[in-house]
Amino acid sequence: MRILRGNSNRYQLRLVAVALFALLGLVAAGCGGSSATSQDGVAGASHSTSSVAVTTRTIKGLGAVLVNPAGHTLYVFMKDQHSRVTCTGSCASFWPPLKWKSASKPTAGGTAKSSLLGTDKNPSGGRVVTYAKWPLYTYVGDKSAGQATGEGLNLSGGKWYVISPKGTVIKHKQSSGGGTTTSGGGGGWG
Repeated sequence: MRILRGNSNRYQLRLVAVALFALLGLVAAGCGGSSATSQDGVAGASHSTSSVAVTTRTIKGLGAVLVNPAGHTLYVFMKDQHSRVTCTGSCASFWPPLKWKSASKPTAGGTAKSSLLGTDKNPSGGRVVTYAKWPLYTYVGDKSAGQATGEGLNLSGGKWYVISPKGTVIKHKQSSGGGTTTSGGGGGWG
């Protein structure tokens, strides 16, 4: 009986070891995806990715917009004039560009179109993800995924807006009737 019991214990130990290795593999795979998008919510955090560059999310009042892999809203800077990165230095500490470190072309998720994705040289070094030729940025004022507190703000020398999966800059909130409306005054709208 001791021989059977010893073999049974060895078998159980092997099962536990295999289960632990499998669990560690899943944890490592999960960490690899999240470490590529870096420190959200920290002023001056640099956001970079190595797989899907952008995806989409529906935000109340704005509709479907582009977001980074962590779900944080992406913005365009009107001063970039649909062509190149101009938000650098202190501007980039509040509006971190979506950096791209891979040699391959960025890819899209959700209803975002890979054909509209590209990169632009960042004057601060490296490359920034672009969509319909607009460099993309996050905003440190968005503390969690799904927020768009930077929409319509006039900061760092220009206006900031979200962008749709079609590549259209969204400059106005939608009314409850499905059209668009502008609101005067507070919140930087106008």
